Amino acid sequence: MTSLKIALDWTPNANHIGFFIAQELGYYTKEEVAVEIIDPSQDNYQLTPAKKVELGQVDMALCPLESVMSYQTKSKAFDLVAIAALFQEDLSAIACKSGIGISSPKDLDHTTYASYKARYEDAIVKQMIKNDGGKGIIECVYPDKLGIWETIEKDQVQATWIFTNWEGVQAAQQNTELILFQLKDYGIPYSYSPVISCSEHTVSNKEVALKSFLNATKKGFFYAQEHPEKAAEILKALVPEKDKNMDLQKSIILTCSVLGDKQHWGQMNSDGIHNFLTWLQDQKLENHNLKATSLFTNILLSR
Repeated sequence: MTSLKIALDWTPNANHIGFFIAQELGYYTKEEVAVEIIDPSQDNYQLTPAKKVELGQVDMALCPLESVMSYQTKSKAFDLVAIAALFQEDLSAIACKSGIGISSPKDLDHTTYASYKARYEDAIVKQMIKNDGGKGIIECVYPDKLGIWETIEKDQVQATWIFTNWEGVQAAQQNTELILFQLKDYGIPYSYSPVISCSEHTVSNKEVALKSFLNATKKGFFYAQEHPEKAAEILKALVPEKDKNMDLQKSIILTCSVLGDKQHWGQMNSDGIHNFLTWLQDQKLENHNLKATSLFTNILLSR
């Protein structure tokens, strides 16, 4: 058995269902990998998942592709690389409550946005506003990451970035109507999020184990797609107490609707990534010589 650790990007939720199913149903054991899943609430997000990879605390991180870009371009570059994308479509959106006078991104001018302080996040949100005809004048605040959704619930801010298959489901269950703005609808070619990432060194040294891990994880996600009720039972035991009354089955169904087909699960396309890299440079958010193909590999997804 090869031991592997993966750091999640958030407390347990439907985005992670493939990992939890693979663990619970013994798919990892059958593939001869012993997997430890690290929850960020263990340290209240003191370190990002990607940072834990850089420090050698874990083998893999779940993170947006922007994290890979960030680590490859920092002054002391780190060889982080994406090895699988969980989803083939973007499930995220900028969200605000309805009934507060915001009907399109330009209306976010002079409002307050709760930010995760990700590398390009604030600039992306400001550019979305500009693309919609606004000025991009927005106040970004930085609450504790794990408490960001509460700032919307308590009307402390007007907008934040959510996953529609998680916070979106929570809001609907609470009869809170949200206005959602997806980046693709406002001229921003956003890339894959989240991705499973690790160092190129780990790809070279643990290739067989990583292939086994990804194969078991794929089985976990497609089991959830085919058995959402059972998957919801497994997830309920793992989510934070405040989420246990959520409609987890609905969240899992939405999540698994964008897995793509089994044969190509996890694979990334360089064209879409290239478009995002080009957009970042055009907006002067990045000045780099990155090539899309340096940010990811699909080699671990073939058996």
